[in-house]
Formats: sequence, C-alpha cells, structure tokens
Amino acid sequence: MSIKPSASFTDTKPHYQILNGLRGVAAIMVIFYHIFEAFATSSMDQKFNHGYLAVDFFFVLSGFVIGYAYDDRWGKMNISGFFRRRLIRLQPMVIMGAFLGLITFLIQGGEAWDGSKVSILMIASAFLLHIFLLPAMPGSGVEVRGNGEMFPLNGPSWSLFFEYIGNIFYALFLRRLSTKGLKAVVILSGIGLFTFAVGNFSGFWHLGVGWTLADNNFIGGMLRLLYAFSAGLLMSRLFKPGKIKGAFIICSVVIVFLLSMPFIGSSDELWINGLYDAICTIIVFPFLVYVGASGKLKSKTSERLSKFLGDISYPLYMVHYPFMYFFYSWVWKNGLTFSEVWPVAIVLLIGNILLAWIILKIYDIPVRKYLSKRS
Repeated sequence: MSIKPSASFTDTKPHYQILNGLRGVAAIMVIFYHIFEAFATSSMDQKFNHGYLAVDFFFVLSGFVIGYAYDDRWGKMNISGFFRRRLIRLQPMVIMGAFLGLITFLIQGGEAWDGSKVSILMIASAFLLHIFLLPAMPGSGVEVRGNGEMFPLNGPSWSLFFEYIGNIFYALFLRRLSTKGLKAVVILSGIGLFTFAVGNFSGFWHLGVGWTLADNNFIGGMLRLLYAFSAGLLMSRLFKPGKIKGAFIICSVVIVFLLSMPFIGSSDELWINGLYDAICTIIVFPFLVYVGASGKLKSKTSERLSKFLGDISYPLYMVHYPFMYFFYSWVWKNGLTFSEVWPVAIVLLIGNILLAWIILKIYDIPVRKYLSKRS
C-alpha cells in the first residue's frame, strides 16, 4: 500500500519517501517467508520464519500515514468521502488478487488440498465473497482450499480485511479521541497484544495469526491491528522529525534481519519466540517508522529505488500468493528440497516483482485515476 496519500488532500505536505521504500522492502520479505513455508513442517523448523510480522509493520505505517494525511482534513471531508478515497486506493488490487487466485485455482483443477473436487458454484461463491472481503468460515463450502483461510483464493487478503476495519475505526472513533484517549488505546491494546504473544494464545508461540477465523485468530488479528494502527496514528500526532543520516539503509537492514530470523527458543523456552514477536511489534516497528520519517534520501538513485519499492509494494503483496499455491503443490507432490528448487524460487521472486509492476502500470493506476475522476 503506497504511503503517498491522495494528492487532492496533500499537495502541500511532504511525502515520506523512505517509508514508501520500507514498505516495499517488507513486502519482498513476505515473499521470502512464503517461499520457505514450502519446506517447513511448522514455524519451529522454518529457516526464514518471521515474515508474518511485516503485516504489523504495515499496520503501523497505515496508522501513521492516515493520521498524517487526514487528521486535519475533516472540515473539508466527510466520512463517506474518506471511505470513498480508501476504497479507490485499496479495492482494485483486492479484486485483482481475487481474480488471479480464481484463475490459478481453476488451472490447478479446482481441487482442495486434500484432492477433492470443488464445485463451480462454490468457487464462484468464494470469488464473490472475496471481492467484497467477506471471509469464509473454516470448513464451509466456500472455503475452497480446505486449509482454513479467510480468503482461500488469495490468502494475504486477510490483512486487507483488518486494514478496512482499521479505517472504519479511524473514521468513526479513533480520530475523535483526544491524544490522551488515544494513548490509552495504545497502552491497553499493547498490553493485550503482549499477553496474546507471550501467553501463547495463538497456540504456536507466535503472532502469525489473523488469516483464519479458527481458534483465537480473529482476536489475535484484531489485537495486531488495534495496537499497530493506533500506535501509528498516535505517532502522526506527536511526531517531530529528527535528522537521521542513512535512515533508509538502517531501517532496511533491520527489517530484513528481523523478518528473516528463524524460530527463537528451544523446546523448553518457546515463550521466547512470543516475546520476540511482541518486542518487534510493540517497540521496534514504531521506532523504525520514526527513524524512516526522520531521514532524507540523498541521491537520485536512492530516490528512484525507494519510489520503485513503494510503488510495487501493495501490488506485490496482493498478487504473489496465487503463484505460491502452484509452487507449494509442485514442491510437496515431488518431495523437493530448497537446494533443488532455488533457481525456481528466484524466478518466482523476480517474476512476481515484474508482474506487480506491470499490474500497477496497466491496471491499478489507470483504474484508480478513472474512479477518482468519477467520484
């Protein structure tokens, strides 16, 4: 999701170019995380393990940017205008992700993971629910892959489901809170998130929750959203930029390091991984947003790189996973190891980046421009 807010509202405000680029760095790390999922039996033996925390970083960024872009505009904009702008920004790629998921699912034969055939009616229903971001219940007919995903045609859409909830909360409630009230929300939700992570309410000693409605996932997803989004919003109110040299490189290196860490803690100390997740989400990610917003890009090359990463970040996040389903099926059916398929993994990464850029240029930007003119 681009950091650049709607031009009609922010022409006089500077754009946080580094934050744009960091979103792209995190999106690429999500792809690495999903690639390595193909070779793990659980999070505990996954070599490249913490990519799911990118979502928490995205939520902090979203709260920060939405507060920055809209907090002082409500005299010129009503709630329906805000929702219209957010729909124009987010929904075209939700639909594209669902469409790609539909096509790839049909190419794979319209089969669930257990090999059972799924009816065309259920596939069509899953697609219809997906484009309106209505989640599928685990075990229901429209949960067509049979692995519990909210959005089985394109799993990562779950975070957009929560992103919309965050936008609704902002428009109806959070923006109306005093700074003191918002601080209370951040503190209470932070305590809840810490308890969820360290207390193992996920059942797996990590915060990779929210993608399904099973067990405590919805509660975990809401805590992840509420803390990160509110923290970002609070930062947008209190933020006073410093002058930090090399902010883009520093933040990029830290993001890559944090999201690539394997599972932390032995079998007797699994709680350490939950603590790691809590520290990243509650402390480190808001700090990285502060650092990124306090830096400046010094060269044309870094500006171009950051702009490219920011531009493709949201499309990349939304279009890569349908092709991961192909990758998983191929690896699992043939019992392949990473050492046997790493060239394909590289092609998958580069191909998705290229696809995201193409879709951005020929679909996302033109559709948003058209809808903005019509709204």
